[in-house]
Amino acid sequence: MKNLDDIMAMAQNVQNELTKAQANLDTIEVDGQSGGGLVKVRASAKGRILGVDIDDLAVAAGEKQMLEDLIVAAFNDARAKADAASSTEMSKLTNGLPLPPGFKLPF
Repeated sequence: MKNLDDIMAMAQNVQNELTKAQANLDTIEVDGQSGGGLVKVRASAKGRILGVDIDDLAVAAGEKQMLEDLIVAAFNDARAKADAASSTEMSKLTNGLPLPPGFKLPF
C-alpha cells in the first residue's frame, strides 16, 4: 500500500488536472439548433451561451410563440450537447482513476 504522502501527492495531481480540464471546457464549442436550423445557439461545453442566430424565415413568419419555442428548443439542444462534451472530456481525465462504480466527481 502506498504511504500517505504518495496518496496526497496523487490527489493533488488529480485536483490540478481537473482544474485544467474545467478551464478547457470553456474553449470547446457546441451548436444547438431547432426548427430545421431556423434557430441556432452556440455555447461552450461549460454551458456559457456564446451566440444566437435566428433565420429571417423564423422572424418573417410573424408567430411570436413559435419563435420563442424554437429558441427554447435550440438552447436545450445546445445545453445537451454541452453536457455531452463535458462528460466526454471529464471521462478522458478520470478514465485511469480507480473510482467506485457510479461515483461522479463534482462538476
